[in-house]
Amino acid sequence: MEINKLVDLNNLRTAPQLSDSQVKKLLEELEANISDANWITIGIMAPTDNKAIEALQSISKKYSSIKFGNLDSLHADGSVFLKGNQKTSNVFVRSENGLGEGILITCQYDQDTEESNTFGPLPLDFFK
Repeated sequence: MEINKLVDLNNLRTAPQLSDSQVKKLLEELEANISDANWITIGIMAPTDNKAIEALQSISKKYSSIKFGNLDSLHADGSVFLKGNQKTSNVFVRSENGLGEGILITCQYDQDTEESNTFGPLPLDFFK
């Protein structure tokens, strides 16, 4: 399957490997959506809590306006699902088997007339 736009990721359970040119193209499209949003939530499916936290930190490193607290207190065994909320800075992680692997970004809006959109799964190293 060819990945040219964010919508091409919608039906995948796990993030595909992407070429540098695909990453560049998808990142441009994603950044346009993020800049239009009031805030984002991030879901990360990863094989370990450390890999999920690393992926979350790579997003914060790339975007100075996206920060999260209490990352040192996060722990879950085995495969995990991590959820971070930019608006509250809260992050939670739980063990969960049977998930794929990747990052899901949901653009959120203060107005009820705007519908939130989820993009991904993006590879865990997408923002590095």
